Amino acid sequence: MERFNISIVSYLNSRPFLYGLNRSPYRDGMNITADIPSKVAAKLVHRQADVGLIPVGALPDLPAYHLAGDFCIASDGAVRTVVLASASPLSEIKTVLMDYQSRTSVLLARVLARFYWKRDFHWENTCAGFEKEAISGETAGVVIGDRVFTIENRLPYIYDLADEWKKFTGLPFVFAVWASPYPLSSVFTEQFNQALSLGVDSLPEVEKMEAPNYPGVDIFDYFTRNIQLRLDDRKKEGMKLFLELASKLEPIPSK
Repeated sequence: MERFNISIVSYLNSRPFLYGLNRSPYRDGMNITADIPSKVAAKLVHRQADVGLIPVGALPDLPAYHLAGDFCIASDGAVRTVVLASASPLSEIKTVLMDYQSRTSVLLARVLARFYWKRDFHWENTCAGFEKEAISGETAGVVIGDRVFTIENRLPYIYDLADEWKKFTGLPFVFAVWASPYPLSSVFTEQFNQALSLGVDSLPEVEKMEAPNYPGVDIFDYFTRNIQLRLDDRKKEGMKLFLELASKLEPIPSK
């Protein structure tokens, strides 16, 4: 049996997809690995994965890409887990630390800074654990994923980047899509869609399974209010606009 290598981000927002894939009748044909977003992108670029839940900002790195299935990770308003976290209000921020785990979220912050907030920040790279101590004074940080749950009540200014995008454009923001570096067979695509749909339709079961891992987090509320998992035309429009604006950004000067 042919096995497809599938790379999926290892955050709470992808758990419905993982739930469906693991319970699919086609599970034996899938080799699934959980990775941070940047590694998903690298695996697709180097063809170490056949399908990946790739950050939208990394799509231009692929010589060609083909959307796989009808699902994504998106938000039509506040997403909660992609933020600019700060001890100071936006008007006083001078430096922004860039989360090393996802270029898309950093690109979103940079797009908003240039085209919406009209701010010229100094941008700095980070490493693991930066969100615990480095965000202070006039230094803010782009923080993504489950780590936001640990800082959202500790820092006084939390700017939800998807909500800011919605205010700016009126469109949803797509953080990641299922894609492949080459065309996939219609048979696999149908099976893959069925597996993802199974997970999306099983949110109560996903909530029950994940609740012990996220004490104090209303998981069902997060999935039903903050996250949208089905890819539609408005989300594709938002994705197209984001990629157009991101392409106009100047490279960050290296030290």
